[in-house]
Amino acid sequence: MALTLLAMSTLLVAGGRPFSTPLTGAEEAPGPGDPDGTGEVVMTLNHGQGEICFQLTVQNIAPATAAHIHRAPFGVAGPVVVGLAPPTSGFSSGCVSVDRDLIKEIIQNPEDFYVNVHNAAFPAGAVRGQLSK
Repeated sequence: MALTLLAMSTLLVAGGRPFSTPLTGAEEAPGPGDPDGTGEVVMTLNHGQGEICFQLTVQNIAPATAAHIHRAPFGVAGPVVVGLAPPTSGFSSGCVSVDRDLIKEIIQNPEDFYVNVHNAAFPAGAVRGQLSK
């Protein structure tokens, strides 16, 4: 919890809409994801600056090879809409430039998007977390 609060306060300095979402292997669709894999993504979506800043942590998965924001509701696999730096050692962070219309759409309908972390053992996704309001 303390890490989440610290991450949120760090990302809020830039302004924007914050999101914090847990990641699990059980949420993978189609599954299975990594059964004991967990993690969290903390993001700030800044429409005015056209960027998404994030901190991504994962535990109990093989080294990550990719991380993305995908467009699809819960239980459905969807296309990649934003690439994120994969947490190869369990942690990654950064800011990525994103089309402002897409940021607006994510802010208005976060439940239509999810974060997915992939690795060699689970190329379709080791852990996933659906965004929510």
